[in-house]
Amino acid sequence: MASFKELVFSGVQPTGNLHLGNYLGAITKFVALQNSHDCIYCVVDLHAITVPQDPAALTANIREVTAAFIACGIDPKNHIIFNQSQVPEHAELAWVFNCTARLGWLNRMTQFKEKAGKDRENASVGLYAYPALMAADILVYRATHVPVGEDQKQHLELARDIAQKFNNDFSTSIESNGFGDGFFPLPEPLIQGPATRVMSLRDGTKKMSKSDPSDYSRINLTDDADAIAQKVRKAKTDPEPLPSEEKGLEPRPEADNLVGIYAALSDVSKADVLAEFGGAQFSTFKSALVDLSVAKLGPIGAEMKRLVADPAYIDSVLADGSERAGVLARKNMNAVKDILGFIRR
Repeated sequence: MASFKELVFSGVQPTGNLHLGNYLGAITKFVALQNSHDCIYCVVDLHAITVPQDPAALTANIREVTAAFIACGIDPKNHIIFNQSQVPEHAELAWVFNCTARLGWLNRMTQFKEKAGKDRENASVGLYAYPALMAADILVYRATHVPVGEDQKQHLELARDIAQKFNNDFSTSIESNGFGDGFFPLPEPLIQGPATRVMSLRDGTKKMSKSDPSDYSRINLTDDADAIAQKVRKAKTDPEPLPSEEKGLEPRPEADNLVGIYAALSDVSKADVLAEFGGAQFSTFKSALVDLSVAKLGPIGAEMKRLVADPAYIDSVLADGSERAGVLARKNMNAVKDILGFIRR
């Protein structure tokens, strides 16, 4: 396999109400990775329309996710922040990958089954095929690494399968066009940190979600200090003191979740948190978690609100990022067309 320059790609859907799970599960990783890699971060608005969207709300949500990226510390000058629909090569390569992926592969995707529910016949073709678009998002830049949560690992494996099949199917043409023995890399997952899966503050067995009817189930990135403090204090716990070792967290999902959140926000391990708070009552631990959460998240919410109030600035960031992303995507898409045998200008 040819060697590839290391490049990180990841995307966030503009579905509104970004919360602590998005921040700890994804955005903090994005911020850290920009210190060691070239990074491309995308607001994946084409993915958003696999389910019905209100156009005005979609516009606002695209800007909110962009604001979150910047407020959390991603530098739009040194790295690329853009929205997917401004770079048409994503959709173009997705069609090529629709013709590369096999039905059996897509039939195994568990997220479609979960999102479509029982009324699968009424789901959009886009909802079914969007893993091929996700593969195109990554591979149109020939990205080598993707920060993903556990729930997205299956989609990244599909992207690797598609890349491998394309490389195999067109190996002769790839070589004759001067690309060695493989055009696409097989992207690797980057799963880091103690809280890659943040659970609901009301039920430690359910993932934190914007769709939960209770706003107390999540900390929104736009919450102010008072709201953050109130939600942490009201978070569900159990009557026992915190254990001193991680094994003691296994039968206690709410305790495990709060310890994981503290660990991730303070950039230490769960073992370190338990070394400090093991044996303490939850009231003591929650008081420390309130202080930490407000200190870490309060400034992000304030900066997001400031940025969202300046849509012209956000749109200029997206326009600049889209232009820079488009240069890379066009070059790779032109190569794909040459490999496929298309005639182009």
